[in-house]
Amino acid sequence: MHLHRNILSLALAAGILGLASCNKGGDFAKTKSGIEYKVFKSEGKSYSPREVSAEGDATYKDRIGKILALDVEYRTAKDSILFNSSKQQMGIPMRIELQDVKVKGGLEEAIAMLQPGDSAVFRFNVDTIFAKSFKQPVPPFMKKAGNTMTMLVKAQKVQTRDEAMADQQKAVAEQQQKAVAHAAEQSKKDDAILQDYIKKNNLNAQRDSSGVYYLVTTPGTGPKPKVGQTVSVKYTGKLLDGKVFDSSEKAPNNGKPIDFAIGVGQVIPGWDKAIPLLNKGSKAVLLIPSPMAYGQRGAGTDIPADAPLRFEVELVDVK
Repeated sequence: MHLHRNILSLALAAGILGLASCNKGGDFAKTKSGIEYKVFKSEGKSYSPREVSAEGDATYKDRIGKILALDVEYRTAKDSILFNSSKQQMGIPMRIELQDVKVKGGLEEAIAMLQPGDSAVFRFNVDTIFAKSFKQPVPPFMKKAGNTMTMLVKAQKVQTRDEAMADQQKAVAEQQQKAVAHAAEQSKKDDAILQDYIKKNNLNAQRDSSGVYYLVTTPGTGPKPKVGQTVSVKYTGKLLDGKVFDSSEKAPNNGKPIDFAIGVGQVIPGWDKAIPLLNKGSKAVLLIPSPMAYGQRGAGTDIPADAPLRFEVELVDVK
């Protein structure tokens, strides 16, 4: 298990947390360092405001060195979601090691204000938070959205390192079991969807034993790649409704193929299975069920969860 050593390791991504209900009514309090905050304590299924001194939580010193399990969401000033730990980790909480607060006005100070069971909304000046916590300039899109960034947090529990390790391992094992069961069920659904798509679009596609469908549109005459060999592939990726989500024609490739090794997990499983079916020089259409693509997680804002995908590919070279 990787335990995040401090809150700075929380990277920006996309998702929905569902803690926004905490941000209802009342004014923000403010620390001396400029962090605006609302902290709520859990009372069964409801929450009530909990007063926290602008100096911080006096009990925090007892938690230093322990591991905090928490859910986190970041939002822009316009309320666009930047990162959601619950979605990114499929419901498994983030875990961070609590340390002395050395920098005031950043994420570390905010987290130090929380007790187990608390939910909170923190609002930071965007210039301050990027300088102090992310150690980088404010991205233009963040600056354009406004002068603040909001963090919503649900602090679950504080544990020793051994307790956190055991909980994490148990959660990951349970998640893997659920993922296997979901993938098996979703594969059946996706196969029916792909067969219907093939019929409606009059495609003479073949089905590989892995569940991937492929249609060679321009046969190649070169060798088929083997596991471990590096290939160069041009591609356009689409959802089944025709929406393009990625292409080697776009930046940063700008028409150049991408290179990757076959069978070592550098690409989605569907590509590792399908590309070796093609001879060098072939052009083909690949129809990939979601468990062989991006599965339950999806990818960013363009590829939804459980989405079968269509790729138009050209196997340019086998090295």
